[in-house]
Amino acid sequence: MDQMEPFSGILSNNASRNPDFYNWNRVKIRYCDGASFAGNSIFDNGTSLLYFRGQRIWEAIILDLLPKGLSNAKKALLGGCSAGGLAVFLHCDNFATYLPTNTSVKCFSDAGFFLDARDIMLNNTMRAFYKNLTSLQGVVDNMDKNCTKSEYYPEQYALPYIKTPVFILNTAYDVYQSVLLFAVVEKYKANKFLTWFTGQFHHILVPTSADPHGVWNHCKINPAECSPNQIDILQGFRLEMLNALRFFIEYSRRGGLFINSCFAHCQSESEDTWSGADSPRVNNKTIAEAVGDWYFGRRDTMEIDCAYPCDNTCHNLIGLRSSFRHYNGTSRFKHLT
Repeated sequence: MDQMEPFSGILSNNASRNPDFYNWNRVKIRYCDGASFAGNSIFDNGTSLLYFRGQRIWEAIILDLLPKGLSNAKKALLGGCSAGGLAVFLHCDNFATYLPTNTSVKCFSDAGFFLDARDIMLNNTMRAFYKNLTSLQGVVDNMDKNCTKSEYYPEQYALPYIKTPVFILNTAYDVYQSVLLFAVVEKYKANKFLTWFTGQFHHILVPTSADPHGVWNHCKINPAECSPNQIDILQGFRLEMLNALRFFIEYSRRGGLFINSCFAHCQSESEDTWSGADSPRVNNKTIAEAVGDWYFGRRDTMEIDCAYPCDNTCHNLIGLRSSFRHYNGTSRFKHLT
């Protein structure tokens, strides 16, 4: 594990690149438990014991931060990307309970909205995986008791029950969910950061089990090589995500949203996707501008991109305008001031 962690994008202390949050106190929590800091169980297979303690780690870190200044925060933003973005949904309201009632507490999830969607063979591959994971780690006990479907996809079904204001940043064609990232590994296999990348991903739309003959291989490397039928499936996936967010879009009075049409995953921790001169935009607004406008109440922020291939501002991880960005998607971060 690297001894030093980069603080860039939303964590940057550069006023010109991160004008709304550059002077905040920032804490970054390394992801270490495999269940978004929500597990609390012991697994005994008869020969060895496995201890899953993500929930206890979360609680211990917050309790450690409170006397160091967190308890005096006037503003706080709990955020994370990928599994860290999922952790935001799981811990958002709990985070708010630790802080004074007059603290402005909000939450920000980047690439953490995972769909309860069937794969291309109409199997619930990820639902089964998720249910097994939540059962193994005892995550269900730490979920909202009002949400009976939370054992499958807690963020999708638990979102209506979250009381603290939430901002959701996602791509409509999230490469974690919609395509296989082994394509990225093959394309950038010389990059040392990718030696561990492929093993991290469990896929929703096109898992290996759903495409044993590799019909989607070219499409997964470059969307420009997708067949018309494959494009239709990807567009259907986008519509399914927007439909899952419809209640949030129509009825959330304090929430924010930025859904672009890029083939990416995690866009807030890199300065060139957060606020760079050529960073992704929706309605001519950068991600940094959208999140800042939402947090400080400057204007309502519900930005939804047009469908692929209309957006030429994307920093894609596969094909098209493709460039690899250092990925640290499973880490979580908090902003305190």
